[in-house]
Amino acid sequence: MSDPVSSLQVFLASRNAKKLDEMQRILEAELPGINVLGLDDVVEYAEPVEDQPDFEGNALLKARAGHRATGLPTVADDSGLCVDALNGMPGVLSARWSGQPRSDDRNNLLLLDQLADVPDGRRGAEFRCAVAFVHTDGAGAAVEHVVEGAMRGRIIRERRGDGGFGYDVVFVPDEQDAAVTSAEMTAEQKDQISHRGKSLRKIAPIVVEVLSRN
Repeated sequence: MSDPVSSLQVFLASRNAKKLDEMQRILEAELPGINVLGLDDVVEYAEPVEDQPDFEGNALLKARAGHRATGLPTVADDSGLCVDALNGMPGVLSARWSGQPRSDDRNNLLLLDQLADVPDGRRGAEFRCAVAFVHTDGAGAAVEHVVEGAMRGRIIRERRGDGGFGYDVVFVPDEQDAAVTSAEMTAEQKDQISHRGKSLRKIAPIVVEVLSRN
């Protein structure tokens, strides 16, 4: 019989406290007592290089590696900003758009510079997120699931707001009444419409179903 504590554990292959808190909130609403673990809660392992051409591929890489290393049901995500006028870039390169070391400030300044001559009507963009879930079935075989979510909006011409991270300070989502950036929204407001929130809510019933039968 599965240990009752370990059966309610899921591993999120991330150190991002905001991601961990978000997933804990979403899953706990469906399965009270669940415990979401992050990278700092497990024995250190070699994390894979995110070298896939799309978000789905990178999310699967991380979920597979986490599941192999920990033996726990594992969730991982990959996300980024896709700008219409830049043919969908920076995409999977979003976090390192301005080079290494990674810097949100440099990334945002570079993006604004690249779009300086683009008129307001052509500054459409969307955040995209893929979430992968890898677990073992009753026969010991690995089972994989991938879901995706998107948040459509536009890039403004200056940085605004102190919340969020990444490109939130220059992105105004469409799914709201006020023209505020993602960085000016509360965490709860952003959870409801964000690409990651949508993806996590899609994957949550699958995670809950798997853990509930262990």
